[in-house]
Amino acid sequence: METDPSTKLAPDSPPRASLASPLRIVAVWGPGLLVMLADTDAGNVVTAAQAGAQWGYRLLPLLFLLIPLLYMVQELTVRLGIFTGRGHGELIRDTFGPRWAWLSAVGLAIATIGSLITEFTGIAGIGELYGLSRALTLPVSAGVLLLVVATGSYRRTEWAALMIGMFELAFFAVAWAAHPDTATILHDSVDIPFANREFLYLAAAIVGAVFNPWMVFYQQSAVADKHLHAADYRSERWDTALGAILTQCLTAAVLVAAAATLGAHGAPQSLNSVGEISTALSLLLGGPVAQAVFSAGVLGAAMVAAIVSSLALAWGIGEVAGFRRSLEAQPFKTPWFYGIYALCVVGSAAVVWVASDLVWLTITVQVLNAFLLPLVFGFLIALSIKALPPAYRLRGWYLWTVLGVSSIVCGLGLVGGLSGLF
Repeated sequence: METDPSTKLAPDSPPRASLASPLRIVAVWGPGLLVMLADTDAGNVVTAAQAGAQWGYRLLPLLFLLIPLLYMVQELTVRLGIFTGRGHGELIRDTFGPRWAWLSAVGLAIATIGSLITEFTGIAGIGELYGLSRALTLPVSAGVLLLVVATGSYRRTEWAALMIGMFELAFFAVAWAAHPDTATILHDSVDIPFANREFLYLAAAIVGAVFNPWMVFYQQSAVADKHLHAADYRSERWDTALGAILTQCLTAAVLVAAAATLGAHGAPQSLNSVGEISTALSLLLGGPVAQAVFSAGVLGAAMVAAIVSSLALAWGIGEVAGFRRSLEAQPFKTPWFYGIYALCVVGSAAVVWVASDLVWLTITVQVLNAFLLPLVFGFLIALSIKALPPAYRLRGWYLWTVLGVSSIVCGLGLVGGLSGLF
């Protein structure tokens, strides 16, 4: 596969002196914010709302404790994308061989398909709240997703997805309207039921909701497709840091709103449907306006996550198979790329259309993501040690910090996930 020569650097070459202007910084930003907005998807919303309804604010500290690792993981994808000029799947294939690359692609496919089904389930659930049939909402949303990427431009796709993702800011308004009690937050934050299997299972779901495997594939490929250079490295790190903080604050806002309303009023613990959550919140927060605000947030989250996850799979499969991947080519010039994307979108929408009830998948998909983390983190860390130019390789105390923190989080995900199965 060809690589844009402008993204290649000599092994020890330092970043060029920044030519950044405010306009250049704005142009560079995007992949980090977008992938993080996608992380606050419909599955994440349901998981956070379930956590708040069932356990109050007890899982809130976990959301904030995961911010540093979320940044460290996605920052590594920035390094790899900028300093190798290659997508994640391509780099695994070139570094470790096609068998390992296809193994990573299988994990990506499992996570992406589960995520897409969850997103369309959320979209259908919100539509049904307003009396709109799945026969209308699913084809329309799938059509919008296909049109967004058919422009033949990564930058146009990125900006369109970012504008859609801005609807997620509505979650902050919902949390504010819930009027959470500070004393209760402090009490719940230290009253952690570590021995409770249901609590551990939901903690594993939180971990899986934060670390979606397609995030790694998407951001590295997006950075490479955007042709970012060494001079852009610092700006893209800030893009990623801001995104990591924003996505966890948005998820925390959903959890807080659910804990202050659903949990405080003894709501049933089976609230794992976007429609049920939206209805319950609207009744407690002031009726139709609250419902509309929350619904807008969920729709924005689901749509942007569907764009990012399906693009990640299209990029990943193409890279592993050895095809050139790009959003810069028109559909007829790279039919396999757009074909995979369309198949993911249309197929997932069709599954949700014909199935009577898929809400049970919401929490399960997040736990499955937690089970995939050792594979995802393993490849990412190995590439950061072996494939980067020496000056940018993961090493020393930072390497051991990443290894230690990621091992703890993987252990929590595995233990918590298995506790819910036995």
